[in-house]
Amino acid sequence: MTGEPVLSAAGVSVWFPVGSRLGARLRNQQRLLHAVDGVDLDLRRGEALALVGESGSGKSTFALALAGLRPVDGGTIRFDGRVLPRRRSRADLRRIQMVFQDPYSSLNPRMTVGGMLRELVRVHHVVPSSECDDYIRELVRLVGLGDDALRAQPRQFSGGQRQRIAIARALALRPDVLVADEPVSALDVSVQATILNLLADLRAELGLSLLLISHNLAVVRHLCDRVAVMYLGRIVEVAPTEQIFSDPQHPYTRGLLAAIPKITDSATEFAADGGPAVAGDMPSALRIPAGCRFRTRCPLAREICAQTDPGLVAGPDGAVHQAACHFAFDSVTARVPRQRDGEE
Repeated sequence: MTGEPVLSAAGVSVWFPVGSRLGARLRNQQRLLHAVDGVDLDLRRGEALALVGESGSGKSTFALALAGLRPVDGGTIRFDGRVLPRRRSRADLRRIQMVFQDPYSSLNPRMTVGGMLRELVRVHHVVPSSECDDYIRELVRLVGLGDDALRAQPRQFSGGQRQRIAIARALALRPDVLVADEPVSALDVSVQATILNLLADLRAELGLSLLLISHNLAVVRHLCDRVAVMYLGRIVEVAPTEQIFSDPQHPYTRGLLAAIPKITDSATEFAADGGPAVAGDMPSALRIPAGCRFRTRCPLAREICAQTDPGLVAGPDGAVHQAACHFAFDSVTARVPRQRDGEE
């Protein structure tokens, strides 16, 4: 893995208008839901980067924007240093492919697997027509399926097998970046490890850069090199995976880690030291709190948190570990809960 970013987001924002258009015109204003709000994030060549956070934090919307499936309303996305236009060319779309959460809804139920892959390869002229059949057979073998899978329809497969087919379809265009949006959350626990190991093997074999979207930190620990934590449309912490687990700096990250099911000794030990899981509900993206957007749920919140929105700041190790908290990298303050009214 090199330090050069293959895919970069700078100030990326995605908004959704809310309410009737007529009402907005009458009020001469438009309510906007800020699903993604000024995100800066780099995916390095050959890297596996996890983007984690609760449901509703904006992860999937950001993934769609990176893949060119949802236009951005602010900021820029660069691929290999070149700014991608709002309307991407077919060649640009091929470079970044996506694996969706629900494989069944993303596959054509009326076509066989071979028919789907064959059509995709021919439309995009991936290989000459004479090599098409050999190419799609190699694709299904690459994801651990046999040649007989090409003659079957999606309904004839299990959930794990359908996800393998979805991965094969994404790889058919020979992308540089694979964006996997919750690829195992709809699968049985016994199947999740198989799919994650498949992604790890494909990354090593094909030299892919992988962005793994998940709400489960335990899922990404053994697969990803770095973790970016997202909350209410913003990145609140970025660090190498082991630093996130051993020394989280943002209280939201510590809350997510405390919520991991207590199966291993390391998880139990961290939960004892890291405090309680995140309490309360995430605020609406239509009414983002002033100052730090996490302050309404934060055990450390103080007056400065309501006044100033903290940006990502680097720790003593430079830019390797960054957190958006007024008390990040302060070993004493960052772990002392706020004093509540009536306490002494």
